[in-house]
Amino acid sequence: MRVEADRDACISAGNCVMTAGEIFDQDDDGIVVVLQSDVTAEDEAKVREAVKLCPASALRLV
Repeated sequence: MRVEADRDACISAGNCVMTAGEIFDQDDDGIVVVLQSDVTAEDEAKVREAVKLCPASALRLV
């Protein structure tokens, strides 16, 4: 499983970073940066929660 981010859709809410900071970060403008696109079984629950909480629906699992 991989996680992808639509940086154009991101509204800089930061929910992803608060939920899964080892997977997501924000650049200087607050836009999401995916640090690790391949999701391990250990991180899957946190990443799924981050995708669910994104107010802009800028994250998706593939």
